[in-house]
Amino acid sequence: MITVHEVSKLTGVSVRTLQYYDKIGLLHPAKYTDSGYRLYDDAALVKLQQILLFRELEFPLKDIKLIMDSPDFDYRKALEQQIDLLTLKKEHLENLLNLARGIKAIGVNKMDFTAFDTSKIDEYAEKAKASWGNTPEYHEFEEKSKHRTVQENQILSTQMMSIFAEFGTMRDLPPDAERVQSQVKKLQDFITANFYTCTNAILYSLGTMYAGGGDFTCSINKAGGTGTAEFVCRAIKIYCNK
Repeated sequence: MITVHEVSKLTGVSVRTLQYYDKIGLLHPAKYTDSGYRLYDDAALVKLQQILLFRELEFPLKDIKLIMDSPDFDYRKALEQQIDLLTLKKEHLENLLNLARGIKAIGVNKMDFTAFDTSKIDEYAEKAKASWGNTPEYHEFEEKSKHRTVQENQILSTQMMSIFAEFGTMRDLPPDAERVQSQVKKLQDFITANFYTCTNAILYSLGTMYAGGGDFTCSINKAGGTGTAEFVCRAIKIYCNK
């Protein structure tokens, strides 16, 4: 655990910005001391890194929060998109640099504005955002979540993790056991009630993501014990294939 001031020195993000991220529910510290000081763990720093990558790509904080709060947020998918966008941005800057060097060397003898064209970057950014935000489920999620307070979101997160903790107590059972399958139904109903309509197809995709090695895998295994995420994934696949 490191303090908010240590995080600020490590990352270059001001203490005030970190406090604001906490206030709007974008990045909470791992815990607070009895004196109210913020403490951050490795998971929080990984999330901060993800936020900063989105900020480098000029995503508004509101969009970043909606994307990262989405139950089907996939860290690896987002990272791949960010790499693609940063590569396009690098190529754009190199074109501008070459243009500037050419002007310096020989003067302006040709009116060439192609280096200023950002349409490729803009197009990819819109496609990346659309992959998170242009589905009926996402709009339903956005509608259900827009009036919730930070505290209410924290309560929902705790309730979600408690469901996974219950899965953890069942790991000795076969994933097709009636009790386990009832727990899958409980998870599906919870998602539908609080986030978006969780069809079997969506639930199946979520199960794959849970065991995919990202933030969700770590959080689920932390709540239910090592192997819980993989166990949940197997149980979901059985439930959806019935």
